[in-house]
Amino acid sequence: MERVYIGLGSNLDEPNQQLRSAIDSLRQLPETTMTGVSAFYSSESLSPGQPRYTNAVAALETDLAPLVLLDSLQTIEAAQGRERKERWGPRTLDLDILLYGDQVIDIPRLKVPHYHMQARPFVLYPLAELVPNDFLLADGRALAQLLADCPFVGLERL
Repeated sequence: MERVYIGLGSNLDEPNQQLRSAIDSLRQLPETTMTGVSAFYSSESLSPGQPRYTNAVAALETDLAPLVLLDSLQTIEAAQGRERKERWGPRTLDLDILLYGDQVIDIPRLKVPHYHMQARPFVLYPLAELVPNDFLLADGRALAQLLADCPFVGLERL
């Protein structure tokens, strides 16, 4: 089984409840066991004028292949009302594969480690709750250094 970290985010239709429902759905994935969930965090949207997001990270052990897992996550998003109208638009639910074991994946549908995660405190700080202090990403970057370079700004732990 591979250790996988999933980023969760929502800023529409009761975001905290959206994340709780998504966590329940992640627990139901075949060939997968949830091993942890971070606290929820409130963060500013990356796009001006949108409501604040609620974010978290979930840790899974899975035998699902990366693209099968991605398809499963997109099915959960759709079931919770996610509409893919614009890249940076508001959303009921966003589920991203942040890390998939020690794999570096760079294909059109999936980039792992997740691109730009190094600049997103709403990803790094919840992830840090679930991994050891000396954690290294598959591409060799140390999470401790990413945290040092990405201050806890605009976040509120819920």
